[in-house]
Amino acid sequence: MASSVPLSGRPRLARHVRLVFDGARGRHMLLGPESVVVLNRTGADILGLCDGHRTVAEIVAELRGRYQRVAADEVCGFLAGLLARRRVEISDG
Repeated sequence: MASSVPLSGRPRLARHVRLVFDGARGRHMLLGPESVVVLNRTGADILGLCDGHRTVAEIVAELRGRYQRVAADEVCGFLAGLLARRRVEISDG
């Protein structure tokens, strides 16, 4: 898939990746083989909604209920970066 993430795509964590909360750091982390990504709250919220059932558009709508400003292109960019590093997979809508 290209680096762009369609709003109709259905993202989910890659099979080898886990989203966990580190109580000692008080932060969510994305754990993969030989890698750890420490997430901010927004990143953790996005990934927490990536269940393979919701579309990117539905994730953006959900986030707009939680935050004052959510730009769809920023969510797509965040997911595109993780897609390029094989941390998420996106199926066609």
